[in-house]
Amino acid sequence: MTLVLTLLGVLALLVFVAFLFTLWTARKVEAVLPPQGRFVDVPGARLHIQEFDGGDPTLPPLLLVHGLAGQLAHYTYGVTDRLTGRYRMVAVDRAGSGHSTRDPGTPADLHTQAAMLAALIDRLGLERPLVVGHSLGGALALTLALRHPDRVSGLALIAPLTHMQEHVPPVFEGLTILSPTWRRIVAWTLAIPATIRNSRTALDQVFGPEAVPEDYAMRGGGLLGLRPGAFLSASDDLRSVPECLPMQELRYGELQVPISILYGKDDRILDWRAHGQALADKVRGARLELIEGGHMLPITNPDATAGFIADAASRLARTTATARA
Repeated sequence: MTLVLTLLGVLALLVFVAFLFTLWTARKVEAVLPPQGRFVDVPGARLHIQEFDGGDPTLPPLLLVHGLAGQLAHYTYGVTDRLTGRYRMVAVDRAGSGHSTRDPGTPADLHTQAAMLAALIDRLGLERPLVVGHSLGGALALTLALRHPDRVSGLALIAPLTHMQEHVPPVFEGLTILSPTWRRIVAWTLAIPATIRNSRTALDQVFGPEAVPEDYAMRGGGLLGLRPGAFLSASDDLRSVPECLPMQELRYGELQVPISILYGKDDRILDWRAHGQALADKVRGARLELIEGGHMLPITNPDATAGFIADAASRLARTTATARA
């Protein structure tokens, strides 16, 4: 009995230490990476955004949406400064990601998140922006175009998730815990120490075959993932994908807006054939561009990513001009 009590005591102490370490880490991260933009309230969330040339009605509007476990810094790392002055850009932290919050009880499914973006577009007066979506942000951009077609003029999708996969990429398997109670316990004890310990392997999988930039933790916002809320939100996002994506796949043929797709040939997270080519095959006029690289093109190749967005915007402008003629 004494041995059992001793072991339980040691276990409880370890859990308490892990909790304190998690709490300290989260506070430290938020101190060194505070919000750089402003907040906009929409139904179900308070969204953190950064605007570039904001409010200029003469510039074509762009809405930049990041992927799973990411934040808007994936765009501000190197893409936005290459496009500044040419577009009215709004980069957004999705609900629960970065510095955005999701109201308690609000679902994380694609339909709900698309409604949030539609409300954001209305609040900011973006007037049918070109929506740029990376990874899971690509799936969300497609949802927005399907469910709120009057809010979107075109899509520029970077390594987008477009179809259900049989298996979750190994790097994200830790987010698939089913029990809400266990998810919260893990988030506040094991998740952050484990993430720190396995960060090199995980980042190599996400970025590979390209190298992880040395300044990704700060400039790319990587440290923001070292918070319990970030873990829980990413878990909710991932586990909610099957609620909407399978039915969404059946509707891609309905899309009428110009769609451009950019993929790295060596993407280790999403295969370009299963997601890029499969979408292009279903959407009339969709254009797929392949380049050398992996999944994190906005960070590893901002020149190509910015050029792709600019080309998609030019294509959209030509299409709009032709339709008006």
